[in-house]
Amino acid sequence: MSPSEPAEVATPHGPARITVHRAADARATLLLGHGAGGGVGAPDLVAATAAALAAGVQVVLVEQPYRVAGRRAPAPAAQLDAAWLAVVAHVRAELPLLVGGRSSGARVACRTAADAGASGVLCLAFPVHPPGKPEKDRLHELAMPSVPVLVVQGETDPFGRPEPAPGREVVLLRGDHSLKSDAPGLRAAVTDWLSRLVP
Repeated sequence: MSPSEPAEVATPHGPARITVHRAADARATLLLGHGAGGGVGAPDLVAATAAALAAGVQVVLVEQPYRVAGRRAPAPAAQLDAAWLAVVAHVRAELPLLVGGRSSGARVACRTAADAGASGVLCLAFPVHPPGKPEKDRLHELAMPSVPVLVVQGETDPFGRPEPAPGREVVLLRGDHSLKSDAPGLRAAVTDWLSRLVP
């Protein structure tokens, strides 16, 4: 099924852009955000979208206002979170809501999961720490959701690898932060998680 035309959504920090991939008889909606320097066409987001659609979960790809405005440098965390929650409010439907994203987008999804009313969080290449700076870890963000979390991480990711924890599954794939070395493994991980989370 082809995606909808991209549409702009007003946020407190300028318009965001959403692209909706509808699933027939959808059982849930998954919002996915991009990384700090990339867009919604990243290979891991494409693979996760395909897996979700095959599992009967519609996907909304979200571009943050700074990307829509043509800026390369990401906005501060508080602005990213506020814009994300404005999109959540816009797309909120009767269906259960899952949130997630790659890298920076995964951090936003974790920080806002409670306010979004999400029933699960999908983290693709969660950046545990800046490369070479393990002392600056962001594991507190990964621990914020009180709902099931799936982390799909590259075995050689220079941004680190989180450990499994109660409510948090971690699937390691060959490759690095891009997660493009094992698209079948990524799709399988997302499919398995969704099959258990969205009956």
